[in-house]
Amino acid sequence: MSKRDYYEILGVERGASEAELKKAYRRLAMKHHPDRNPEDKGAEDKFKEANEAYEVLSDPAKRSAYDQYGHAGVDPQMGGGAGGFGGANFSDIFGDVFSDFFGGQRGGQRGGAQRGSDLRYTLDLDLEDAVRGTTVTIRVPTLVNCKVCAGSGAKKGTTPVSCTTCGGIGQVRMQQGFFSVQQACPRCHGSGKMITDPCGSCHGQGRVEEHKTLSVKVPAGVDNGDRIRLSGEGEAGTQGGPAGDLYVVVSVREHQIFQRDGKHLYCEVPISFVDAALGGELEVPTLDGRVKLKIPEGTQTGKLFRLRGKGVAPVRGGGAGDLMCKVMIETPVNLTRQQREMLEGFRDSLHGDQLHSPKASSWFEGMKRFFGDL
Repeated sequence: MSKRDYYEILGVERGASEAELKKAYRRLAMKHHPDRNPEDKGAEDKFKEANEAYEVLSDPAKRSAYDQYGHAGVDPQMGGGAGGFGGANFSDIFGDVFSDFFGGQRGGQRGGAQRGSDLRYTLDLDLEDAVRGTTVTIRVPTLVNCKVCAGSGAKKGTTPVSCTTCGGIGQVRMQQGFFSVQQACPRCHGSGKMITDPCGSCHGQGRVEEHKTLSVKVPAGVDNGDRIRLSGEGEAGTQGGPAGDLYVVVSVREHQIFQRDGKHLYCEVPISFVDAALGGELEVPTLDGRVKLKIPEGTQTGKLFRLRGKGVAPVRGGGAGDLMCKVMIETPVNLTRQQREMLEGFRDSLHGDQLHSPKASSWFEGMKRFFGDL
């Protein structure tokens, strides 16, 4: 019986790209895989047919021969091709297309030199240091290369040897249903090496735990959650792999006076009701020192006063924000008899005159309307 055209099997045009071929093959292979169709003999035949077509068309040399001479150009029994279906190239195709299907990985992707893990360190800062910038010293627990064995894991004077299970390749071939797949060697975990005489200091791990003391330069303007990356200061890699990075995460402590919102600062300023009524001048703190704040007469509680440029210059550039001062009128306590008498006289002088209490006047009018509606 004559074979079907390979392009027809995969359902692609003759000029299909490598990506189109792979996509078509994956779709057919997933659909007709024997493990998914255990009772369907026809599905297994279609699966083999798709494998054969893709094995030829994914190889540039075989595809060229097939395009010129058809099946005769790739059939070894007819003098064509460089090996048919089931040859050495099939394992590469399988590993490339089905790595996610079976959970396997191609050789060389696992084991060997591995980059060290990244580390995170939370740095608590006062607001002043976060705004102005500073340099701090931190101690970080991490894994470093063992100095005794220089990170090899083998006892001084010895070296790791080739793994006897995988022969130093780091991969072993395992049969899984219809296919033969490659997986990382379970004994050497893909490294291809074994340690027969481990280092007594690191017990064959190649790394030991140690506290590193580091100097961290904190730029001016950092805020909660900002990260400072120290390249190569994370955990040491294995088998000669590069070290990871250390990420210093900023956490700004709560301030006694100021609250920060981005580049702006906020604070509450208590004033007496006399200063609020008559007006005056207050001295308020900023991160750069004290400044004078003029309070106009008749100031109400909750009034915001803006001091431009007295906020924070953001770490990523731009002008400094503002300081927003919220006036809070403070009710006097622990009055003397004389003070009480003075206030009572003051209250009597205001009785019935709502000219001096504009907010109270509007509030009482609203209350009357509310009860009138009820």
